[in-house]
Amino acid sequence: MTAKLVTVFGGSGFVGRHLVSALAKSGHRVRVAVRRPDLALHLQPLGTVSQIQPIQANLRYPQSVANAMRGADAVVNLVGILAESGRQTFSSVQADGARHVAAACQNEGITNFVQMSALGADSNSTSVYAQTKAYAEHIAAQLVPNVTIIRPSIVFGPEDNFFNQFAGLAKILPALPLIGGGETKFQPVFVGDVAELIVKVINSEVKSAVTYELGGPDIMSFKEILQYILDVTARKRLLVPIPFSVAMVQAAIMEWLPGQMLTRDQVRLLQHDNIVSSEALAECRTLEGVGIKAASVASIVPTYLYKFRKAGQFEKMNRIENKL
Repeated sequence: MTAKLVTVFGGSGFVGRHLVSALAKSGHRVRVAVRRPDLALHLQPLGTVSQIQPIQANLRYPQSVANAMRGADAVVNLVGILAESGRQTFSSVQADGARHVAAACQNEGITNFVQMSALGADSNSTSVYAQTKAYAEHIAAQLVPNVTIIRPSIVFGPEDNFFNQFAGLAKILPALPLIGGGETKFQPVFVGDVAELIVKVINSEVKSAVTYELGGPDIMSFKEILQYILDVTARKRLLVPIPFSVAMVQAAIMEWLPGQMLTRDQVRLLQHDNIVSSEALAECRTLEGVGIKAASVASIVPTYLYKFRKAGQFEKMNRIENKL
C-alpha cells in the first residue's frame, strides 16, 4: 500500500478523531481541516512527528476548502450538525459544504473521495437534516462520480453524544422521555468500525462509488436503548411515553434553550426507523459485506458508561452483569 496524503474535513470531531488515528496507523499523512486548527492540536500525538497536521478551513468558504485539499490524494468529508445554530445551518454546512468539497475535488482531480451521510437521508423527508444529507450525496456523486457514501446509524463510542447524553440525563432526572412511545428502531454502530471501513475505502481495499449502510449487530428500539442505559448505569428511572405531537410542542420550546437538547427536526427524524436496508444487506453494502465484524453495544458501551453509576467504576458489577 502506498502512503497517501488525506485531507479530513471535520477531523477533530467524534468520528474524525477515530478516523485520523486509523489513517495514521495505516501509514497515511493526514491534514485535519477544521475551523480552529489550535483546537485540533491534540490529534498530533496520534501519529508520528509531522504525520498529522491541522489546517484551517471553513466549509462556508470555498477558497479555504480548496486550500486544505491542494495536493491531497484523498478527501473525507465528515462535517455535519444535528441542530442549527447561528450561521451553522443545515443548508450552509451539510448542503453547501458538501458541494464546496466536491467541487474542489473535481477541480483538483481527486477521485478518492468519501462523503459521510446518514441512514435516513432522503430528499422527500420532512426533516431538513435528512433532506440536506440527501442533497450532499446527490451533489457529491454529480461532481465526483467515484465518490463513496457512508451512511451510518447512530454511532457509539467513548465520546458519543447519544449513550453519554441519556446516561447523563438519567443521573439528574427522575424520568426519561419515550418520544413516540419509544418504538423507533436503531442499529447502533461502533465508531471504530466506521473508521475502519473508511480506511479500507482510502486504501482501495473495498469498492468505491458505493453507498455503504452501516449498522451494528444489534437492532434496538429507542425504549430498549434507554432501558439498557439504565441497566448499565444501575439506575431506576421512569420511562414516560410522549406522543410525537406533544414532543413537537416541547421541542419548539427547547429550541430556544441553551444546548438545544431536542429540536422539532429531531422529532421528525424519530418518526422513522434508522436501520440498514434489505437492499444494502443483499448487495453486501454493509460492514459484514466487506469483512468487518461489527462490535456489539454490550461489548463497548459499558466500558465508558460506568462513570454514570453512583459509585462509578466501584459499583458492584456482579449485580449489573447478572441483570444484563
